[in-house]
Amino acid sequence: MKRLAALLAALACLGAAQAPLPDPAQEARARALFAEIRCVVCQHESIADSPAGIAGDLRRMVREEIAGGATDAEIRALLVERYGDYVLFRPPFRPATLILWGAPFALLLLVGGVLLLRSRRSPEPVAPLSPEEEAALARLLEPGPARPDFAPGAPEDAA
Repeated sequence: MKRLAALLAALACLGAAQAPLPDPAQEARARALFAEIRCVVCQHESIADSPAGIAGDLRRMVREEIAGGATDAEIRALLVERYGDYVLFRPPFRPATLILWGAPFALLLLVGGVLLLRSRRSPEPVAPLSPEEEAALARLLEPGPARPDFAPGAPEDAA
C-alpha cells in the first residue's frame, strides 16, 4: 500500500511539473521560448523536443518565470547567465560569439579559395610510354583466345 501511495505521489509531482500554464497566451509564449532554447545535454534538440531530464527542468523553469511575470528577454538572459550563449539556438552577436557567427562563412571562404587555387594549377605533363611499355600494352590489346577460366562450360558455370 505504501508503494502505491509513493507511486501516485511521484506521478502527481511529475504531472504538476509538466502542467501547462492556465493562460493560453502565457503557454504560447512558453512554447515559443522552448523552441529557441537548446537542450544542454542533447545540444542538437530544443528543450521542447528533448526527453532529457534537464530539458524538463528548463521547461518548468521557463513556465515558472513566465507565471512570475518575467519577460522573454529576462528569461533568455537568465539562461545565458547560467549556461552561456550556446544555450540559445540564435546566440546574440557580440565579440564573444563571433566565432559562432563567423565560422561558417570563414570555412566557406577557405574551401572556395582552396578549390580556386587547385583549378588554376596547370596539370602535370604525362610522361610518354617507353618502348617496352608500348610493346606490353600492344600485347594486352591484341585479340586472342579467351582466358581458360572464362571459357564456356567451365566448372563455375555448372551451378
